[in-house]
Amino acid sequence: MSAPGQCLPMSPGEISARGWDFVDVVCVTGDAYVDHPSFGVALIARVLEAAGFRVAVLAQPAWEGQQAEADFRRFGRPRLGFFVTGGNIDSLVAHYTVAKKRRSKDLYSPGGAMGLRPDRASLVYCRCVRRFFGDIPLVLGGLEASLRRFAHYDYWEDAVRPSLLLESGADLLVYGMGEHQAEEIARRLAAGEAPGSMTDLRGVCYACAPRDTPWGGAQCPSLEMVREHKSEYAKACRIQMLEQDAVTGRMVLQRHGDRMLVQTPPMPPLTTGELDRVYALPFARCWHPSYDAQGGVPGLSEVLFSITHNRGCFGACSFCSLAFHQGRQVTSRSKESILAEARLLTALPGFKGYIHDVGGPTANFRHPSCQKQQTKGLCRDRRCLAPEPCAALKADHGEYLDILRSVRVLPGVKKVFIRSGLRYDYLLEDRDEQFFRELVEHHVSGQLKVAPEHCSAAVLDAMGKPHIEAYLRFAKRYAELSRQAGKEQYLVPYLMSSHPGSTLRDAVELADFLRREGIRPEQVQDFYPTPGTAATCMYYTGLDPMTMRNVFVERSPHGKALQRALLQSTLPQNRALVLEALRKAGRQDLIGTGKHCLIREQGGNAPQQKEAQHGKRPRR
Repeated sequence: MSAPGQCLPMSPGEISARGWDFVDVVCVTGDAYVDHPSFGVALIARVLEAAGFRVAVLAQPAWEGQQAEADFRRFGRPRLGFFVTGGNIDSLVAHYTVAKKRRSKDLYSPGGAMGLRPDRASLVYCRCVRRFFGDIPLVLGGLEASLRRFAHYDYWEDAVRPSLLLESGADLLVYGMGEHQAEEIARRLAAGEAPGSMTDLRGVCYACAPRDTPWGGAQCPSLEMVREHKSEYAKACRIQMLEQDAVTGRMVLQRHGDRMLVQTPPMPPLTTGELDRVYALPFARCWHPSYDAQGGVPGLSEVLFSITHNRGCFGACSFCSLAFHQGRQVTSRSKESILAEARLLTALPGFKGYIHDVGGPTANFRHPSCQKQQTKGLCRDRRCLAPEPCAALKADHGEYLDILRSVRVLPGVKKVFIRSGLRYDYLLEDRDEQFFRELVEHHVSGQLKVAPEHCSAAVLDAMGKPHIEAYLRFAKRYAELSRQAGKEQYLVPYLMSSHPGSTLRDAVELADFLRREGIRPEQVQDFYPTPGTAATCMYYTGLDPMTMRNVFVERSPHGKALQRALLQSTLPQNRALVLEALRKAGRQDLIGTGKHCLIREQGGNAPQQKEAQHGKRPRR
């Protein structure tokens, strides 16, 4: 693995210092420029650089007034074109809470400052490129673009918007992680090929006249139909979800007025060797020096001493966009590549002996969930883990455990933690308990975060999550193994309120479950309807796109507040809402002084919750 390199140029002065008189590609991003493999623009820019192209980064440019033109013309006219991304997360998620209130801090901006990128950053930046450079090749990618590539429900506007490709005026939209696509597009542009002729490239979307639509594939209901009929929107969502497998996925079409949106079949995920080469590129592993005066970029601190060992997730939770962006097929880096990065981390300034994570989308996935996926793809009609693990599931932590053992004995390493998501239901399927034991003994920093999300079977089915019995089995064994290891360690469960399928009675059931288990969550999360998930389709249409069955959806702010308050029923400020919720749900039996009650009729909380507050029952 290469030693940390120098950041790519962000100014004309840095271009001149390299002896360049032009750049091939300008990468525009809504994030501050952090040259680290956890930041999408750095990955793509370094891949292009390794392919021999001169790349400059235009981070968080102005988008209005004279300064916008000055920023976009900073490097002159690039020889090949512009590659645009909104950043690591959707710009609207970066700016607004689920209650649509403006956030106070942007972790991907220098100093955490707000207001350095526009709402709908990908769209705005593409329009700036078109305004200042006309028909120059323009390629759109990144998470925001990937999840908005079809006609999609926009929660912030409460309306269905067209494909971001059609709105932005870009020539191509790259979906997925995009390394292969970006390099191939740049090579073909350098050979003189127009982006409009790259219709054979996998993993992209393009627009054409309906008469030029290629033959075959799967056609979704049109933009006009999904706007008019929610059932048509759900059908379109189902088709789009089913065709995301790199082995079986077909071309997908969706008409937008007088244009046809064409999604080519998915690009296969990077192989182990390809992942190793990408993560070995000479990332500087720091923010650009121009941000030093603002104190740097807060988003780097969480990943600076962490290692990503895999991609993809076959968990396929309904509320998660990973299946639509990275795909369900898991690929992973080699042990040698991971150890090389770990050694590099020990030499970085500020390293104190702690590797914060060896993880990824799901930390304990290293391989495809079953043997057939390499040739036949993933199953179209079921999930690998929910509601019960598939009989063909291969649960094996042996390789992952071997990697963790090797990393934790490296010179300079005191401790290796696992902080990214861990599927406890997958862990329970492994007949060899050694990983579980060593997880408890070596890789937990006092608290292990896991995501049961709910306890109601109906809600968990809508989420695509295992039933609560799996969590209870895991929690019991985790406590036993912690005691055997002589450690006082707890579970911190992630919980979600108001997910599609969750009625008020389901929320009461969850509150009662938390009381019985002595769980008092410090934070809970309202369901956030972001583009590219099956749960967002449920939220908008009231239909499960995979079954077309009706799903209850709580949309009112007050109804959401009731469900959220129930998950923190011991907080004094939630008292009135909890009482209202219990009465509305017909659960007055949980109001009173009995041990089974959630809250008193008048004054204070039930006795057993006072005990929990004072630590007589351990919090998980």
